[in-house]
Amino acid sequence: MKILVIEDNKSVCSMIEMFFAKEGIEGEFINDGTEGYNRYKSANWDALIVDWMLPGMDGVTLCRKIREEHDTVPIIMLTAKDSESDQVLGLEMGADDYVTKPFSPLALMARIKAVTRRYHSIQSNEALEKGVIHTEHFKINKNTREVFLDGELIENLTPKEFDLLYYFVQHPKQVFSREQLLERVWGYQFYGDERTVDVHIKRLRKKAETAQQPFFHTVWGVGYKFDETIKADEV
Repeated sequence: MKILVIEDNKSVCSMIEMFFAKEGIEGEFINDGTEGYNRYKSANWDALIVDWMLPGMDGVTLCRKIREEHDTVPIIMLTAKDSESDQVLGLEMGADDYVTKPFSPLALMARIKAVTRRYHSIQSNEALEKGVIHTEHFKINKNTREVFLDGELIENLTPKEFDLLYYFVQHPKQVFSREQLLERVWGYQFYGDERTVDVHIKRLRKKAETAQQPFFHTVWGVGYKFDETIKADEV
């Protein structure tokens, strides 16, 4: 995850940064509200953590401006204000959750995971309704039959190569035999040689992999799987 933290208390930032490192979260820390808003605009974030009281632009105003732009990025508000009216104001301005200082870093991590899980679930459902699948490296549009790898359009995919890739991406890390792939991608009426699958995998590796990042892995004695988490030096 990539999270922007807009907080002017440097000790709080240091504490959050330490827990981000343990969780494998990429964090960026800004100490001014106006600067933080500009940084938010310049990149895509999985979540924002915003302090209520900030120099430049306060957290409530920042949150309101983001929601006025119809951005649904999860926002967690940090504040020393603990009255119910303050909490209601923060939530009404568009914050997804509200954490009162002093707080437990473990509790904050739990809140982050909860709001980002909800957000990505909604985003995934909306994308699937539009026929679009996003992964770490791929964007696949079923309606236009376009495949983008790290933002670059993959040219010259055959119809069956597209179908095979689309099926794999829908089932990450799941191992399929050649027979299963023939049945589910080519259809029940296909009675061709199982080596057809091997040929298509070979072509996908040539068109949609790099030497540093393989995606289509042979599971000896079983078949194949799609996995973006395995690097070339781990194979």
